[in-house]
Amino acid sequence: MERAPVLEVVDSPLDDAEDAIRANQPLPDALPVLPLRDTVTFPETLAPLAVGQERSIHLIDDVLGTNRMLAMVTARDPENEVPGPEDLYPVGVVGAVARMMKVPDGSLRILVQGMQRVKLGDFIAEEPYMVARISAMPDVIEPSAELEALSRNVQGTFSEIVEQIPYLPEELQIAIANIDDPAALAHLIAGALRIGTEEKQKLLEEIDVAKRLRHLSRILARELEVVQLGTQIQTQVQSEIDKGQREFFLRQQLKAIQDELGEGDEQQAEANELREKIAAAELPEQALKAAERELSRLEKLPPAAAEHGVIRTYLEWLTELPWAKETEDNLDLKHAREVLDSDHYDLEKIKDRILEYLAVRKLNPESPGPILCFVGPPGVGKTSLGKSIAKALGREFERISVGGVRDEAEIRGHRRTYIGAMPGTIVRALRDAGSRNPVFMIDEIDKMGADFRGDPASAMLEVLDPAQNDSFRDHYLDLEFDLSDVVFIATANVLDTIPGPLLDRMETIELAGYTLEEKRHIARRYLVRRQIEANGLKPPQIEFADAALTAIIEEYTREAGVRNLERQIGTVCRKVAREVAEGKTKGKVRISGKKARELLGRRRVFAEQRRRTKDPGVATGLAWTPTGGDVLFIEATAMPGSHDVHVHVPAGAVPKDGPSAGVAMTVALSSLVSGRPVRNDVAMTGEVTLTGQVLPIGGLKEKSLAAQRAGIKKVIVPGRNEGDVTEIPEHELGNLEFVYVDEVRQALDVALS
Repeated sequence: MERAPVLEVVDSPLDDAEDAIRANQPLPDALPVLPLRDTVTFPETLAPLAVGQERSIHLIDDVLGTNRMLAMVTARDPENEVPGPEDLYPVGVVGAVARMMKVPDGSLRILVQGMQRVKLGDFIAEEPYMVARISAMPDVIEPSAELEALSRNVQGTFSEIVEQIPYLPEELQIAIANIDDPAALAHLIAGALRIGTEEKQKLLEEIDVAKRLRHLSRILARELEVVQLGTQIQTQVQSEIDKGQREFFLRQQLKAIQDELGEGDEQQAEANELREKIAAAELPEQALKAAERELSRLEKLPPAAAEHGVIRTYLEWLTELPWAKETEDNLDLKHAREVLDSDHYDLEKIKDRILEYLAVRKLNPESPGPILCFVGPPGVGKTSLGKSIAKALGREFERISVGGVRDEAEIRGHRRTYIGAMPGTIVRALRDAGSRNPVFMIDEIDKMGADFRGDPASAMLEVLDPAQNDSFRDHYLDLEFDLSDVVFIATANVLDTIPGPLLDRMETIELAGYTLEEKRHIARRYLVRRQIEANGLKPPQIEFADAALTAIIEEYTREAGVRNLERQIGTVCRKVAREVAEGKTKGKVRISGKKARELLGRRRVFAEQRRRTKDPGVATGLAWTPTGGDVLFIEATAMPGSHDVHVHVPAGAVPKDGPSAGVAMTVALSSLVSGRPVRNDVAMTGEVTLTGQVLPIGGLKEKSLAAQRAGIKKVIVPGRNEGDVTEIPEHELGNLEFVYVDEVRQALDVALS
């Protein structure tokens, strides 16, 4: 389609062009059709057009070689680049090409003299351009006093508009005054006005000249009113501003326009929007006063002020926080138990603690939420357990990772005096949760640090203290927020790095490592199913035997949890998925122990088995490590030629901590001196004083499980740890026998052959 060019650059007149434009020449039965976009031509007017489409250029070349006549018709949809016959208006104008100029980019600039209005009939061709039958649509003119009055009214109104609109040349006034033909007058004025394409098309299609003038009169009256209103607005604004303040002038002009239309300016609309948000947020009294105060300041500031954006952001944070929104707790204890059991195996202590909280909440709805700290090695399900608790309670869940946090402002937020200030992680999590009583999982709380920017652990004291967190104050908001309904669950791998005051505010629940049987059960019930689905397989395509799970656990993982176990199961599933995708495997693939070893490669983990040795000076000890318990051997040997004794602990790559190897070292030295070997089915743990007393140790469950894996039958433990042994479920210990000692000589009697 073609549209009028922005600049009417028409040059290079063609020879004999004037002879081709004859208003009285008869119309042919059919003419080429030139589609127009966003423009309407009128009879007895000149139309400058830009022609760029290949088919339109072809059309112009053809008509220039004949009678120069074509039909100009406007397309209904200006976005349609290649309109067909059904996309055009039914009425157009026959014109003759008066002049043409070629442009370097290959397009054309033409000047067309409008001649007669015509109606399109059947299209007899569409390629290489459209050709349609046409029929004339002459004007209907009935001379009358009304027609004369309409003509004069249109002439007068248009003259006023020309005087006030810069884009209309003054020569138009002279031309309009010299036109006596009402039809020609209407065509000239309609073509000169910048009005909508649809309105222009309606004027073109109207054959009754009186009706056309009446319609045009209404349009001119409207345009004159808009022009006069613009002049009035400009006058009002000009009196309020100083010269040279162009930006302010434009803003005031826009304001005056909006006032005239009954609308407020953009700044006022912004303030109204914030006021509605404040009303809907159900803010407490203190927060409502702060919001209204800041909104009042915002309304007085210009949008260009630096503080404008700061105040707006602050108000948006205030209105987005869930001051009064909360989820209703699901206090059905049976449902909670089902959810916890379906997501996690064992963990009875934690499940009982959550059910106790629900029971108390059911009896006393005002009771504060618990603040728990799950302590255990990686991969035992601490974080996922928090999600299950939120699911059981019917609350929103948000995880906050504080590992490596060293800035107090990460917890409490930055004060608004700083550029780029924002609330702390607690307030941000509340906003994301959308309720004031979510479950917050504060992950890796044992890994917070401190530097010159403050101590985030100290800032966490207020968050996790039930006596204070009902009035938690974030530095950015500088308002109190009640956190007493939030269920806080912290996770940690060790307790040693957690400051005492912070640890005192949390109820600690330890998650020990899993036994072989527990890992097998978890793998069958959760991990295998999850990895089969994650790797695009289906249960009928793959099956894991117990022997395969045992091989993966004992030979390819060394961990207290099951994270690496799931990773290895995923590796097996991926390799099977590849075989299925390549068409190498049909039917179900059964993963046996042998098949698992083939898929996973060489053995990665070698468990320490009890050593059979005739040499004295070797004792079997037990150690706690971050990945669970482990067996270690204490070796003692006398150095030749002196009384020096060398004590060695093999497997130095395995991290160990604490003084619990004292009993094992004493037994190894006694074995060396006495020449009596240590029984190879006995392991021991305990701290020894200089007077021979055996003191209690920690991590007894993990050490006991390590002894069981190593084939140990008897474990020597301090007498004060007897209570810890009773807390270990019997099914986890198997046939393991415990011997309780208070003095080291009792251990020597049991351990030495």
